[in-house]
Amino acid sequence: MTSTPSLSDRLIAQLTAAVGAAQVLTDPADIAPFVTDWRGRYRGTARCVVRPGNTAEVAAVVKICVESGVAIVPQGGNTSLCGAATPDDSGGAVLISLSRLNRILTVDRKNNTISVEAGCTLAAVQAAARAADRLFPLALASEGTCQIGGNLSTNAGGVQVLRYGNTRELTLGLEVVLPSGEIWDGLRGLRKDNTGYDLKQLFIGAEGTLGIITGAVLKLYPLPKRQVTGWLNVALPAAAVDLLTAAKAAFDAQLTAFELISETALGLVLRHIPDTVRPTGQSPWYVLAEFSDAEPTAVEAWLAAQIEAGAVADGVIAQSETQAKKLWALRENISEAQKIEGISIKHDVAVPVSSIPDFLASADAALGMAFPGIRVVAFGHVGDGNLHYNLSKADAHDNADFLASEPEVHRLVHDTVHALNGSISAEHGIGQLKREEILRYKSPVEMALMRSLKQALDPRGLMNPGKVL
Repeated sequence: MTSTPSLSDRLIAQLTAAVGAAQVLTDPADIAPFVTDWRGRYRGTARCVVRPGNTAEVAAVVKICVESGVAIVPQGGNTSLCGAATPDDSGGAVLISLSRLNRILTVDRKNNTISVEAGCTLAAVQAAARAADRLFPLALASEGTCQIGGNLSTNAGGVQVLRYGNTRELTLGLEVVLPSGEIWDGLRGLRKDNTGYDLKQLFIGAEGTLGIITGAVLKLYPLPKRQVTGWLNVALPAAAVDLLTAAKAAFDAQLTAFELISETALGLVLRHIPDTVRPTGQSPWYVLAEFSDAEPTAVEAWLAAQIEAGAVADGVIAQSETQAKKLWALRENISEAQKIEGISIKHDVAVPVSSIPDFLASADAALGMAFPGIRVVAFGHVGDGNLHYNLSKADAHDNADFLASEPEVHRLVHDTVHALNGSISAEHGIGQLKREEILRYKSPVEMALMRSLKQALDPRGLMNPGKVL
């Protein structure tokens, strides 16, 4: 007499038939890297990890899971900072890794578009664009690991939003596997398409809760012939905002990045990241600015005028690509330096650019009063109002107790953001981290609309459950 296979055994057998035995991981040691997030904050479990090789296989896997009533967690490069790609600890979900969908499909130089699969790393898309003498401007510190599907699912921002916009603004078309297992093919490279609802917008920023993005048509731009990078010392965030206004007036679209970095943030990089060197004298704040296709002499003359006027205390212009990369490394390694330093309470907020000084002053004061000795690590994209505002104690041994105060810390920071008509998530998404927080700051009407969309597309709630909503 033979026993009846269990639901889990039947599920594994069906998935194996769909994608091949080598692409269904069931051993806990093989699964482990997929169920822990980059920060080490969230750890989950999964029935298995499935690695489909194309869109049809993704659709087949989704259909199998839906028929079995099994939850699905899509995952790209697993670089989420909010636990958006990590399953819960129930062990019931199937994690779908998109890493094998890593093909560059076409580069259309005349249409200035690139068509890619969702598992392509951001760096691979950038490289394919450069090979065609084009620029794909999305730029993140994690670009060697993060994948386009994840960038789309979180509406990633990065350092060049000032000039080119978020991922949403860089996207013309999508291919998506819906929660039913059906495939929506919207891979069109059109800049004008007024035929009804713009469906792609539903999936950009939805963190895999409405479907699985499997491909995209993305905008390209002319590759800059030269770039000028400067590191500038400023006394206050208000001075950085004024400097931004002056730079935009002088250079307009040639100003492609404008980053604000605190001395505390820089200090962590110098302490923990090898081969990093302070580029100028010490200052409370720094600006890292990038100018594309601007005359170097014009940038140097502008900087000299700002120093003479007292708007900038000191500054340096990179004299080579190598020097420019070293300046950018100081900015891009802040998150890694913080990870090495120890856990912190992170915030990814946005306020109007004009309100950045008010936010920093108000939040610093409120937190300093509530938590004496708190250390503020502030940096971010001042050009578009997005700041990363991270908090810890200088002595790592004090952080365990400090982390117990996380709800109060979030409340102080997020209430300050909300009072300035800002957002509690600028580019990292909601994930698990902020799904309760958004209830405080989004209106009941907004939440009802979001739940209606979720119910319409994923009525059984199987697509990345526990994220966003």
